[in-house]
Amino acid sequence: MGFLDKLKAGLQKTKNALFGKIHDMLSHFVRVDEDMLDELEEILICSDVGVEATESIIEELRLRIKDGRLKEKEQVIGTLQEIISRMIGAGEPLKLDTVPSVILVIGVNGAGKTTSIGKISNRLREEGKKVVVAAADTFRAAAIDQLQVWCDRAKVEMVHQSEGSDPAAVVYDAISYARTHGTEVLIIDTAGRLQNKTNLMNELAKINRVIDRELPGACRENLLVLDATTGQNAISQAKEFRKTADITGIVLNKMDGTAKGGMILSIRQELDVPVKFIGVGEKLDDMREFDPDEFAKAIFE
Repeated sequence: MGFLDKLKAGLQKTKNALFGKIHDMLSHFVRVDEDMLDELEEILICSDVGVEATESIIEELRLRIKDGRLKEKEQVIGTLQEIISRMIGAGEPLKLDTVPSVILVIGVNGAGKTTSIGKISNRLREEGKKVVVAAADTFRAAAIDQLQVWCDRAKVEMVHQSEGSDPAAVVYDAISYARTHGTEVLIIDTAGRLQNKTNLMNELAKINRVIDRELPGACRENLLVLDATTGQNAISQAKEFRKTADITGIVLNKMDGTAKGGMILSIRQELDVPVKFIGVGEKLDDMREFDPDEFAKAIFE
């Protein structure tokens, strides 16, 4: 099964929750009017499209009704597809132009951070890049062992110290390893503790200082891993993490287990941060760079 087929299968719950309900709703209306827009608004919000994104969609539909571009209920689905596709925006690939480049991975425990690192590492290795992973989540029990399992699966090297070590020291060692081994991409795992924001901020600041000092001018990506099944709670997490880190992209995990795929619109509308990877399963090849056109096909076709 190709990735597009996996994506379509993985997004079936979202498709049914969103467009299945919209089709059912339209069958009860004769014309496009405010009552229809009210019901549509409720469906979009319940599908975790988000309040801000939903308001933007409904307002554009209202304007099209007023200026005569939207007259018949048969036009609603096509118009929604057009609006939503535009809101998702274009894809933004990783910027990995220096040797080495750095990917800092953050996210709460349980969001799928470890598995995402393994899958991204595998993806980059298959593209011909030499990858090393820094196990800088030194606080969570078994985090290093779990990461090692995924690095072994992805066939990439991992730099680590013992549990409880200074994360910044692990990053320093990993940078030294990257320099001496011609590594093209250094991926850094970090602790997933959101409840103590002060410690998290201090830890990330230390790590960033080491990177700035040892790899000045290196391309940097700060990827936030989110669990799609948590819907709007994931958006709230992203807003909190953004207070402590300059997030350059989102890794949206577990899209195959949720009817809340509409949250991609919330991410764009409320955070203005691109989704860079999307995961639809637990296998090593079940994650890929986010392609808005593929996503639209999976949802709309």
